[in-house]
Amino acid sequence: MIPNGGLNERPCLVTGATGLLGSHIAERLVARGEPVRALVRATSDTRFLESLGVELVVGDLTDAESCAEALKNIRVVYHAAAKVGDWGTWDEFQSACLDATESLARAAIASGVHRFLHISSTSAYGHPPRTGKAISEDHPLGVGLWWPWDYYTISKVESERILWRLAREEGLPLTVIRPSWLYGERDRTTVARMIRRMRGAGIPVIGPGDNPLSAIYAGNVADACILAAEDPSSEHEAYNITDQGPMTQREFLRYFAEAAGAGPPRWYRRLPHFYPMVFGGSLVIEAYARLMGWPKAPIITRYATWLMARRIWYSTEKARSRLGWNPALGNAESIAQTVRWFLDQDTEHHNSLTVAAPDRA
Repeated sequence: MIPNGGLNERPCLVTGATGLLGSHIAERLVARGEPVRALVRATSDTRFLESLGVELVVGDLTDAESCAEALKNIRVVYHAAAKVGDWGTWDEFQSACLDATESLARAAIASGVHRFLHISSTSAYGHPPRTGKAISEDHPLGVGLWWPWDYYTISKVESERILWRLAREEGLPLTVIRPSWLYGERDRTTVARMIRRMRGAGIPVIGPGDNPLSAIYAGNVADACILAAEDPSSEHEAYNITDQGPMTQREFLRYFAEAAGAGPPRWYRRLPHFYPMVFGGSLVIEAYARLMGWPKAPIITRYATWLMARRIWYSTEKARSRLGWNPALGNAESIAQTVRWFLDQDTEHHNSLTVAAPDRA
């Protein structure tokens, strides 16, 4: 649990606050009585942030003036903005991840913030081989970067390298959080696709489904972020925040299916046990999609295959022992809460469209 603060007059800045994790960080900071500011694009949907009373600054993370304006009198930066997902061009990842992160970090150094908390990813470790041991924070970054078009992973590795260099050479008061696959309220991408596919053709289990799956509720990650940012001894430290307890691929899909009301016959199909076969098929599909210039990711990618079927896991012991982080929600409960939120939102959206239909005739 997060101790109640509310004693700080200088606000916290949250980037990516209209996204999944950023919105949970902002929500928890407001609940603690903290003044919160968010740097948002002019086109962003800010209704949730406005409902919280968050101060909004419109700007661009790659613009030095926007960053300087947003950082005035800021105590802590929670940098959650990034290009999410494994699809896109390198130029998009370069701008949204590397350039934006360095621009914000340099402005934070100049403004003298107390802490710069960066949301990275377990993808920053690259694609390490299976060793039978949990990956801890001292594991090297960027292992096994041999995939073509692996822009998301590379952007996570390089963003961290930029920040650690600024911490060593220019005094950036850095703390890094490395979450795994995130889900939660206000996720309009992964959760939406999973529920709709479960209610339709189904989602396949890759192999026997007994592999450990690292997925975590965004609210639990937000709690860890605040604990780390407020801990004096966590400057220049990194923390894996990857799970609420052990969960297999099969259990993850079952929790989602049960919460969405999709019985096993509709969602359970097993892809070939031979993981390289599925991975190779994903590469062929990706290559075709890129050749054809698809703007959105195909139905399956190598990264998605790897997330679901990999047999590696990450240790969260450092966060538990040093920060006292104890996830408030477990796997089944947090997944059920996430699905309920999506179904409620989907019902409201459907009802509004139904009511408005006659006017469009």
